[in-house]
Amino acid sequence: MYAEFDISLVTGNNEIDEQHKEWIDKINKLLACCENGGGKIEAIKMLEYMAEYTEFHFAAEEKLQEEVDYPALDEHREKHDEFRRVVDELHEMLEEEEGPSDAFVEAVQKNVVDWLYRHIRTFDCSVATYINMKLHPELV
Repeated sequence: MYAEFDISLVTGNNEIDEQHKEWIDKINKLLACCENGGGKIEAIKMLEYMAEYTEFHFAAEEKLQEEVDYPALDEHREKHDEFRRVVDELHEMLEEEEGPSDAFVEAVQKNVVDWLYRHIRTFDCSVATYINMKLHPELV
């Protein structure tokens, strides 16, 4: 199953939302590579491509949080580090196998797609709420 950007993933920050859409596109390209019989080398390249974008996105998010003095920044960074470990584990899984197996695709679904949905809906949306509250204290 491919990832899909829907209304539940909208944070209200255009830059972050656009990056989430791009990130989902990269995840879907990894999944498509696996489903279309891409070999080990191609899958590794797609995983690295996704991982590079992940680093770019995490840096942008953390910078934004620093700029607004987001109080849960350390916890958010920990979640980003958790995801980095997941990507490392997926990389090891691909290195150990002859190519992207069904188990690898299941791991991507569970540990990338599902993680991303949970992360955006909880952590990233809480950042957006915090920023909106800071910008519009009259609404609190």
